[in-house]
Amino acid sequence: MTSEYNPGRNPQHDPVVCAEGPTRDRIIEQLHLHGLKPTHQRVRVAEILMVAPTHMTAEQILAEIRRGGERVSKATVYNTLKVLAQRGLVRQIHLDPERSVYDSTIVPHHHFHDLETGELQDIDPNDIAFSRFPTLPEGMEAEAIEVVIRLRKKRPAEPSA
Repeated sequence: MTSEYNPGRNPQHDPVVCAEGPTRDRIIEQLHLHGLKPTHQRVRVAEILMVAPTHMTAEQILAEIRRGGERVSKATVYNTLKVLAQRGLVRQIHLDPERSVYDSTIVPHHHFHDLETGELQDIDPNDIAFSRFPTLPEGMEAEAIEVVIRLRKKRPAEPSA
């Protein structure tokens, strides 16, 4: 893997999203390659999530599908996202115990998380450096490092007395 970070636009890193954007046929092909049957619901969820580098919740994806006049259950959307994440087609980011966001950029990278709006913004992994890394438990190796920097608006400075 190269060190170049180009979210969702490098076909070498992201087999679904490419320079001209994903096509329905490309998504179906990737589902097959990852051992998944390309049901209408799976293809539709993948199309919404992978049209461009994005971060979306299951509820946002469900709302988008329903806005288009299609009927799909909440459980179908959650199950589809779970299997897409398990097969490496999207990344699931756990923001807190109650909320996950699905990221269409599968190359390792980090995020800013705006606590007020809930928005995630990508951080190039080359913009973060670790000067120290903890000793890992015996027999274990690091699979990934994911940094989420939580942001809030600056509070006004207290007037000095």
